[in-house]
Amino acid sequence: MEKKIHEGRNVKRFREMLGIKQETLAYELGDDWNQKKISLLEAKETIDTPLLQQISAALKIPVEAIQNFDEEQAVNVIANTFGDHGIGYQRNENPTFHPIDKLVQLHEEKIALYERMLKEKDEMMVRLEKLIERK
Repeated sequence: MEKKIHEGRNVKRFREMLGIKQETLAYELGDDWNQKKISLLEAKETIDTPLLQQISAALKIPVEAIQNFDEEQAVNVIANTFGDHGIGYQRNENPTFHPIDKLVQLHEEKIALYERMLKEKDEMMVRLEKLIERK
């Protein structure tokens, strides 16, 4: 017997993992959405594909992630990877990296973080402008 994926529950899981509130997702989906409607949506086992595509765009994740995520399988993978026969934690007493390389890597990570923060700020400004226009 094939196990059915609960798409609404998966929407909720991904939304929560991304730190997005129901109200925020409702805002992203448009004027005819609200927190209550998102709550009802998350209780549905299946979601129409066009709506699923809108949700995945709002959450910035692939539609397939929502359609295929199975918590039971994920738990099995984790249990089998980190169980008694898993790789687990390995300690490296003699790391081989050059301090300059590490500094360059940290600098590149800071630049990427700064660029991501600027992009998010711009996206937030667009959202705020839209919200102001609605009022």
